[in-house]
Amino acid sequence: MILAIDVYYIENRAKTVGILFEDWTVAKANINAIVTDYIENVAPYQSGQFYQRELPCIMSLLAKIDLSKINTIVIDGYVHLNEGKLGLGGRLYNELNQTIPIIGVAKKSFSGNSQYLVEVLRGESKHPLYVTAIGMQLETAAANIKLMAGKYRMPDILTFMDQQTKLFKSE
Repeated sequence: MILAIDVYYIENRAKTVGILFEDWTVAKANINAIVTDYIENVAPYQSGQFYQRELPCIMSLLAKIDLSKINTIVIDGYVHLNEGKLGLGGRLYNELNQTIPIIGVAKKSFSGNSQYLVEVLRGESKHPLYVTAIGMQLETAAANIKLMAGKYRMPDILTFMDQQTKLFKSE
């Protein structure tokens, strides 16, 4: 099972959404489950220390999921930052005792980490997704993201997940 995770913040509160699906090519209509979690008193954003804000939210969501059934986690962000420094995905991988491969998918480039990523063009977009990975071959991770259903830059499931997090504004 594949788990995609995203977090959305309003002030010091966060909503984390996890979407479980079986196959990289599955359409949004065939999602296995959606898991949500809410946290109060989230740490403030600190430049270069994003993981300190996001990782506790992700770990809280993961406590609700049988991780023995998860073979890959996809996050909104980077696994590696500049000079190989661990980003959110790398820190999550270590937090999970390096047992579940992590794929990071980002929409914006991060200076100095080009050797740790593959740019993936999807659909007719001229703008790539920036894919990083740990616990699996980077080329495999990029190929999996390219395979995901959807005709636009962002795979349909990741777009749907983003929409689910943003429902927090009206909850």
